[in-house]
Amino acid sequence: MAAPMELSCWGGDWGLPSLHPESLIVMAYAKFSGAPLTVNTINNSWRAPKGDVPVLISEDNVVSQPAKILNFLRKQKYNADYQLSAKQGADTLAYIALLEEKLLPALLHTFWIEAENYCSVTKPWFASRIAFPLNLYLPGKMSREALNRIMLTRGGPPLYSLTEVEAQIYRDAKECLNLLSKRLGTSQFFFGDTPTTLDAFVFGFLAPIYKVCFPRVQLQEHLKQLPNLCRFCDDILNYYFRLTVSGHSPAGHDTADANLQKLTQLVNKESNLIEKMDDNLRKSPQHPPQKLTTLKLAAGAEESSPLNRLSP
Repeated sequence: MAAPMELSCWGGDWGLPSLHPESLIVMAYAKFSGAPLTVNTINNSWRAPKGDVPVLISEDNVVSQPAKILNFLRKQKYNADYQLSAKQGADTLAYIALLEEKLLPALLHTFWIEAENYCSVTKPWFASRIAFPLNLYLPGKMSREALNRIMLTRGGPPLYSLTEVEAQIYRDAKECLNLLSKRLGTSQFFFGDTPTTLDAFVFGFLAPIYKVCFPRVQLQEHLKQLPNLCRFCDDILNYYFRLTVSGHSPAGHDTADANLQKLTQLVNKESNLIEKMDDNLRKSPQHPPQKLTTLKLAAGAEESSPLNRLSP
C-alpha cells in the first residue's frame, strides 16, 4: 500500500483549483498520472507558508518545487510521461525552459509588479488567506521577490530601467504564446491525446493568465486571441478538475448527486405507496375513490439539480 501523500498549496478562485502557477503544475500532473494526493489549501486558519509552496509531504519526505515533486511522484510509479520517446522527452525540457525564460517574467509582472493588478487583486486575495499580522507583510515580500527575480534574470545590459524590462518581457511572453499555439495546433494535448509533464507546466502558466480578472490584461488579451490555447485550458479544467463557473469542486457535485438520489428514492417510495393504495381502492368498490396528490419536485429542487448545473 502506497504511503499517503499530502500537498500543501495555495487555493483557487475564478474557476481555478489554484491561482498559484507552481501549485497548478503539481495538481495537474497528479491528475494526469493518477497520483492520490490529499490537497491542503492555505487559508487564514492555516499556518503561514514558510519557504517554497507547494510542498509535498509523504512519511518522512518533504519535497518542494514542482520539478522535484514531479520527480518524487515518478519514483512512486506515478508517471505521466511513460509513453514519450527520447525526442519528446528532450522537447519537454526545451519547452519548459522556454516557459520559464519567456513567459514566467511576464506572469510575475502581471500578478506582483503591475501596480493596479497588485493593489486591486493580488495583494487582497493573498492577504485574505494569510493570518494576521503576517498578511500585512507576506504579500509585499512576495512582490519584492518577484521584482528581484525579474531584474536578476532580465535587468542586465542593454535593459537597465524597469520600463525597458517591462516592454521586453511582454514582447517575449507574447512570442512564447504564439510558439505554444503553433506547437499545439489542433491536437488536444502537446503530444497527442494523453497529457504529460509539458501539458502540466503549460496549464500551470496559462490558466492564471486566462482566468483571473485583472484590470490590466494585456497578456490575457493576447492569450484570448489564440483559441486553441484557451480550449486547452478549458479542457483540462473540465476533464480533470470539473470545476463549475462558480468554482464548486467535485465534492459539491457528489453531495448534490447524493441529495438527488435520496429525493428520487423518496419519490419512488411514494409512488409505490400510491399504487398500492389505488389497488386497495379498486378492490373496495363500496368506498368512493379519493383524489390522491402525487409527489412532485419543487421548482427550486429542479433548478438545483446537478444535471442542470454540470458543465459538459
